[in-house]
Amino acid sequence: MPNPGPFPPQLSLSAAALHFGTTALSDSAARACDVKAAASGPPVSSVPVPPSADVPASEAETADAALERILRGPSGLGTTSLHLALREEPPALPESRAAPAEGNPIPGLYYHPVAEPDPVRVEEVSRRIKAWALEEVDLYPEEWEEQFDGFSVGRYMVACHPDAPTVDHLMLATRLMVAENAVDDCYCEDHGGSPIGLGGRLLLAHTALDPLHTTKEYQPQWAESLHSDAPRRAYRSAMEYFLQEASPSQADRFRHDMARLHMGYLAEAAWAQTEHVPEVWAYLAMRQFNNFRPCPTITDTVGGYELPADLHAQPAMQRAIALAGNATTIVNDLYSYTKELASPGRHLNLPVVIAEREGVSDREAYLKAIEVHNDLMHDFEAEAAALAAACPLPNVQRFLRGVAAWVDGNHYWHQTNTYRYSLPDFW
Repeated sequence: MPNPGPFPPQLSLSAAALHFGTTALSDSAARACDVKAAASGPPVSSVPVPPSADVPASEAETADAALERILRGPSGLGTTSLHLALREEPPALPESRAAPAEGNPIPGLYYHPVAEPDPVRVEEVSRRIKAWALEEVDLYPEEWEEQFDGFSVGRYMVACHPDAPTVDHLMLATRLMVAENAVDDCYCEDHGGSPIGLGGRLLLAHTALDPLHTTKEYQPQWAESLHSDAPRRAYRSAMEYFLQEASPSQADRFRHDMARLHMGYLAEAAWAQTEHVPEVWAYLAMRQFNNFRPCPTITDTVGGYELPADLHAQPAMQRAIALAGNATTIVNDLYSYTKELASPGRHLNLPVVIAEREGVSDREAYLKAIEVHNDLMHDFEAEAAALAAACPLPNVQRFLRGVAAWVDGNHYWHQTNTYRYSLPDFW
């Protein structure tokens, strides 16, 4: 199939120059600090085993048809050039990247294998983040230590940010990741979380990222409140470190993305309170906000450079980022499926919502959720490739590669984190 066509004229590089001005684009190019992109292998789709004999024949035929569509891979305009670097043929898969160390990928899932993260960096990030959690912010009691270690956040962040120049840069992302998970666990889910009163808790926690500007009388009380619980302590400290490296524009971008995340938390909580199962499209809308977006959008800060606000705000860039965030979040839905089924209460995830709303079996719903993920991935890669061609500034190119690397690293972590995740028996 032919390469993706250019974006509409308003999104072309010439139109961007008209919008931003020649000087702005020249400055952006001058500020860029590009590095050679890590080699990326071709997509992988695992080969499934036959369905279980106890699955009814009609159900097996329907589900197998869905699985066959998944394994056929992408089709249609632009699907032969989904990588960010446009090329006629994908490079051969380096042998060192062919097989992650542990875990099984979901059969039929479209993903790119990544190199094993640098073990020296993984060890150092893991050591530093645990010291920060215990000594600086008093994040968790002793009985949670195994869960903290099992999260393997050091391996996660090193895999997601291969172009980080130093361990200090990696720690910017690692602290924020741990703080975000503390809010999710303690306010929303596993460790005392509840939908009741969540809005008030999230609002006050958000002021640790986006500070309160109030009168001298009340400022000390607010400042003291930032130390009152583990999530707020973690947010406050992680943000202070982040501000040491981030530009004002990068910091404001992150705050905006965290507000999106918190709005998604609230939508999910509202549905939990009313025991409402949304339509599939509405669930996906919620997941566009309650997702990983804040993590890949700081890839430039972690990489030690900046994508200027005017380029980040372009609709084409925003679409690429949104698609990447959506795809990574459905990866979480798929890998955490059995974990959530085993947890108390009813957890909404894409397979559960598809099964409920579309009246299909759990197996068929899970296979369809894989298709949804794959479609999002193909759309992300096609949109990013077109944007890279339309706006060939070094920092735009590097940012798009960084987002793609985060997508790949996120899958790697989910696949290999056998402490947290296991796959359903649908193959």
